[in-house]
Amino acid sequence: MDVVTKAKMDRPHYLHKYMFDWEILDVVVGGKSALDTKNFLGPMSTIEQVNQFLVGYGLDPNDHVTKAELFGNFQEALQFIRRFFLKEGSPDGLDLRLPNSLLMISDISQLFLMATDDNPNKREDKIWAEIILKVMHTIVHADKDLRSNYFNIVQTQIFDRFYKYIFRSDEGKLFLGIKGSENVVALVDFETKSKKTRESVIIKLLHKAENVAEELFDRVGVRFVTESRFDTLRVIRFLLEKNIVIPHNNKPSRAINTMIDLQKFKEAHQRVLKMAFRNNLSEDRFIAAIEREIQDCYLNQEGRDKNKFTSKSYQSIQFTCRQLIEYKNPFLLEFNDLRRIAKIHNSDENELARRVLSMDISLVARDIRFFYPYEIQIVDKLAFQQNSQGEASHQEYKRQQVQSAMKRIFKPMIELKNL
Repeated sequence: MDVVTKAKMDRPHYLHKYMFDWEILDVVVGGKSALDTKNFLGPMSTIEQVNQFLVGYGLDPNDHVTKAELFGNFQEALQFIRRFFLKEGSPDGLDLRLPNSLLMISDISQLFLMATDDNPNKREDKIWAEIILKVMHTIVHADKDLRSNYFNIVQTQIFDRFYKYIFRSDEGKLFLGIKGSENVVALVDFETKSKKTRESVIIKLLHKAENVAEELFDRVGVRFVTESRFDTLRVIRFLLEKNIVIPHNNKPSRAINTMIDLQKFKEAHQRVLKMAFRNNLSEDRFIAAIEREIQDCYLNQEGRDKNKFTSKSYQSIQFTCRQLIEYKNPFLLEFNDLRRIAKIHNSDENELARRVLSMDISLVARDIRFFYPYEIQIVDKLAFQQNSQGEASHQEYKRQQVQSAMKRIFKPMIELKNL
């Protein structure tokens, strides 16, 4: 009997009750993401253990629809990885191929067991299985975001608050304000962000520490492009005046300003106001003086960038608002019409009418109200042009996101293959 075996036999029998998986503990209480753990799943060696995990996750392994959805998620994860993370689909991808062992999987339980197999000879298969499961986990979160069912209603209610104040003059110039009023802001452009593509959502979740769909705050957004830098602040002023933006509902940690040193401009603004009072400046001269001052209030961006993928040359003001959305269940409206008809035709002979009138609809959702986040971005014409070029371009931003997600979930494989 060797020393190691004897030591195991001599170990007190109770110790197993006081052992910890320190890495998973760090996920639960230390703020680490499960996507960054050495082992994505805990120990599993039987299908029963896999099923117990799925039940805890919230999925019924015995439900045929759930199993079919999971297998569909598995196939989507394979295609997603091929398209974005491997050389066969992207020039920036890794020069790797999905192993045949993955392609031959016919039941999701096999994938879980492969991802928890500690056989040193199957180390590569284990890592591949974990990579697939990480992408699947992200896909499931993207699919199960309850709010996505109301997305069209969300977009309509949020955008309508802005559209009512966007107009064109008789000459075709674009403005924010009330037509006929003097207090309007000239715009170069006003854009609304259409729904993020499914691929964009998955990529963004794969590089976010939270890795849950509820933490995406820019699925809905608007962008103002103003003629001048001072007008970016006037846009905000107007949105606040008309209660389009309620600051109490904003998310403070999502506020980003890489354009104007507000403290410096506040002092300059006070100086120009005093000069306007003393000298009875015309509006044109006041605006000219303000524009000169604001150009000198360029913000030093060192240490201010909250998004590591955003170029240091990217300039914008952006913040995340939350709007209370009201949803009226269309089924309930139609069912109430049906009940009215049933009351007219109710009789002992009309069984259908009697059944409709006896139905309990107390559990049917009526009006639903919930807060939904959306992003507002404001830039001037010059900043918008600079943001659209070179390093600051959106294409470069997205490319870096993909690279970050790829390196994150493929980290064990990159280390194993010394890539």
